[in-house]
Amino acid sequence: MTAGVLALLLASAAATPTEITLLAFSDYHSHAVPFYSEGQPGQGGLARAVAYLKQARTAPNTVVVSGGDMMNLGTPTWSDEYRCRDWAFFDGLVDAMSLGNHEYDYGADAFDACRASVSFPVLAANLVGADGRPLLTHAGKPYLVKAVAGRKLGLIAVAGPDFARLVKKEWLPAGARFTDPVATVRELVGRLRRDEKVDAVIVIGHQHREDDFALARAVSGIDLVLGTHSHYKGELQVIPGTPTWYVSPYQYLTYLSRVVLRFDGARLAQVTGGLVRLDASLPEDGKVAAEVARWQAELEHKRPERFTVVGRAAVALTDDGAQSGESVIGNWATEVLRRAAGAHVFFNTASSFRGTIPPGDVTVEAFFRAIPYKNRIATAELTGTQLLALLQASIARRGSDGFSQQTGLRYRLHEGRPVQVEVLADPARREAGFLPLDPAARYQVGTSDFQARLASGYRELFATNPSLVVTETDVHAVLLDDLRTGAASALDGRDGGR
Repeated sequence: MTAGVLALLLASAAATPTEITLLAFSDYHSHAVPFYSEGQPGQGGLARAVAYLKQARTAPNTVVVSGGDMMNLGTPTWSDEYRCRDWAFFDGLVDAMSLGNHEYDYGADAFDACRASVSFPVLAANLVGADGRPLLTHAGKPYLVKAVAGRKLGLIAVAGPDFARLVKKEWLPAGARFTDPVATVRELVGRLRRDEKVDAVIVIGHQHREDDFALARAVSGIDLVLGTHSHYKGELQVIPGTPTWYVSPYQYLTYLSRVVLRFDGARLAQVTGGLVRLDASLPEDGKVAAEVARWQAELEHKRPERFTVVGRAAVALTDDGAQSGESVIGNWATEVLRRAAGAHVFFNTASSFRGTIPPGDVTVEAFFRAIPYKNRIATAELTGTQLLALLQASIARRGSDGFSQQTGLRYRLHEGRPVQVEVLADPARREAGFLPLDPAARYQVGTSDFQARLASGYRELFATNPSLVVTETDVHAVLLDDLRTGAASALDGRDGGR
């Protein structure tokens, strides 16, 4: 065989189309036991996810990643009791994991022990030590280069811009800090393309959806962003204004993202895929299911107070639509909290609602699974103009968990802006109805202390308001009191549906 013929054959082989399948999950939050979601019991579950991933990995050219938030302080109780004990089931299935904002919930030592218990790397390129060097690396590099079927994938994990507010400094290693994610990713994309000669760059987490979109617009050379952190359920799409693809698998192993990258030689020629629902129609891994059942039984015996019945829901208080419009759980919770606050209007970010309270008897665990995060009621007096700005800030975040569930307002949407806005006439008498919003009038507005002090796009609106008061009233206590009476709610068209 002549050198020319050999070169021709090698060139032909290099140009042969290659498909690589990427599977991703995120925001597991220790939800090992199947649960009620999207109107159906028995969704998700560790045993079902492991069975699917095991089967998927029997096919060639498969890569699996986790977008992070594999555990969660306080809820579910599984996380407090077992920490990362269940990570072992993912070992050998997962190739890399992004650091989530909850990974340090139990402190640096506990997280280091979790990392040491598995073989896959946990990455966050912009978490640096006192010397400015990345703390979470693989083979000394703040990214992973994965060689698959003759192609090279560059995987980047990055901590979102809100980590500095969400992750307590005392939980981190001494001197650790988060640097700018956009600057970090820009540098790493250059290194991966220039030095590592990768064929595709993939961001595996961990940022809000709007931050992912902003990143793709700010940094060229990213082929795919795997959505995380926002608990957003989104099919495969191209991020507007970019050539970058995006897909997001909701939460708690209810879905997986499945993306197929098709290469013609070294060129990424096609991206296809979508979401895989891990519902009761899919099999479970028998050994994992048995182990999960045993651990759950031990947990219920050890922590019976978390599994006692605390109330009843007359209907399913679902979170369907919470990130884009009204939801049953959002309508219920915000109205109960509005009455407690004595406010005309109450806002609460969709991030507070992480699931459905199923109909019938409700346990402590089921309540906290749906509404996990501790908050206090905050109040402020706003003019009608300021209240309209608050509503507009919410609408600008439609499709993410920064969108607000609300009560006390009714409006229509026209070209993405609220019109015909009406406000509850009397906070003490809902039956008095609604009046058109008066820009000069003053309204009592309630929200959570998180939304008033920490949430991006909202804290700026409250920061300079001298009337802002963070009360001692606990959101969970107020909602649990109402649940004991048999909570009920429904959709009523308040968010643009009139």
